[in-house]
Amino acid sequence: MSEFHVYIMHSGSRVMYVGVTSDLPERASQHRQRSSGFTAKYSVTRLVYVESADTARAAIAREKQLKGLSRAKKIAIVDAANPGWADLAEDWFATEPTRRAQVVSRRWPT
Repeated sequence: MSEFHVYIMHSGSRVMYVGVTSDLPERASQHRQRSSGFTAKYSVTRLVYVESADTARAAIAREKQLKGLSRAKKIAIVDAANPGWADLAEDWFATEPTRRAQVVSRRWPT
């Protein structure tokens, strides 16, 4: 059974990106490599929020819901789960981990 993730990436300045994936480490890596047009243009490389869902349909529905929220509400969601806005994927790609980022994962009902 696959697990799906809804995530928010942040540029470190103002830009936030909401997405959905079934392979979070691979997708985070793609963002870090700036492989897509939006990511390359706005340098959206920091994973700051993650939710899990059991089905693709549930994940896509939650992604659409998050995308429809105001910027202030998205910020409040990230603040509640990750108050320091730490890069949750920081240690996934480092050769020598500097600190352990804890992935805060919330289950979205299917």
